[in-house]
Amino acid sequence: MIKNIQFKIILIFFLVGIILIGGLGCFYMYSLNIINDEINNGTLENLGEISNIISNIRNNTFVALIISTVIFLIIGVLIFIFLSKFVIYPINKLIKSAEKITEEDGTKRVKSKKKTDMDNLEDVLGIMTTELKEKLSEVSTQKNQIETILLHMTDGIIAFNRQGEIILINPAAKKFLSIRPEDETFDDIFKKFDVNINMEKIIYLENWTSTEQRIKVDDNYVNVFFAPFKNDTERPDGVIAVIQDITEHVKLDNMQKELVADVSHELKTPITSIMGYADTLLEGEYDKETEKKFLSVIATEARRMARLVTDLLTLSRYDNNNKSVNKELFDLGDLVKKCQDKLGIEIKKKHHTVNCFVTADVPPVYADKYDIERVILNILSNSIKYTQERW
Repeated sequence: MIKNIQFKIILIFFLVGIILIGGLGCFYMYSLNIINDEINNGTLENLGEISNIISNIRNNTFVALIISTVIFLIIGVLIFIFLSKFVIYPINKLIKSAEKITEEDGTKRVKSKKKTDMDNLEDVLGIMTTELKEKLSEVSTQKNQIETILLHMTDGIIAFNRQGEIILINPAAKKFLSIRPEDETFDDIFKKFDVNINMEKIIYLENWTSTEQRIKVDDNYVNVFFAPFKNDTERPDGVIAVIQDITEHVKLDNMQKELVADVSHELKTPITSIMGYADTLLEGEYDKETEKKFLSVIATEARRMARLVTDLLTLSRYDNNNKSVNKELFDLGDLVKKCQDKLGIEIKKKHHTVNCFVTADVPPVYADKYDIERVILNILSNSIKYTQERW
């Protein structure tokens, strides 16, 4: 661009010089033709008249030369003003701005006194071009990194501009919200889920509006968190939606509610029995046999409640990974015989015969004795419970 400007300036001066020289040459030729015509026609009879005509031509030529010089100077001044205002000043300003930018970026440039402003400008522009390429390369690298992160994120991400149009979306978001190709705006995506939220509330009422929504998509549940983002002038520029799959959490929550309901039902039955028999005993006097029967029911139901509570505590410890394991060496056959003795009353009540035989030399077992005992007791108690009485 600079070389083109220089070429145009030289061309203008060259054309002005040619015009002036050509004009003076034409004037001389015209004057000589006049003299030649008058000599041929015999109009000039003596040398005095010829001398006068040549003197007039010289004077006129001098005047024409002065006029041409003045015109040339005027044109030169105008061109100088034009160059100063529209070429030199902007170029100098551009050079200073470019040098300031390179200095701010920490780029050192060696100045040479022999170089012109155009050379300095070319140097600065070359440095700026190199730095611009480096910056563009960094931006491209960061863009690729962000795209890779978004592509492999387990959470969904959608960015909307202020008009509600999608400017960025990753595959996880498309999967979680079942986004179709024709869904291109905020309303297209969230209106079909009947979500009570809009972009104006998110952007302008961020501190007064809930920005989190739970949405059911087919048989799955997702949690969507909305947050506005701003531009470099701290003005709202759009909204980002972060989508998390909470299907498993919802299922676990529902299972927990069902467990609480089932446990409440299981606990309610023995509590009702205990309260009923206890109130009956308090209301009047009964014979020893009746009291013993009622107390037996109360004790049985109390043990049942204790077992339920123990099972719940054990389950809770396993769920929270807080179950402590106390391993020790013990004789498995001896432990089984002790469990049989603990259930001796129940075995006798149902007239069962339980025999424990150790048919081999069983080495000591290294395990949690309490848990193994619970397993054996559960097996024996279920066997007793679901085996018919023998008479």
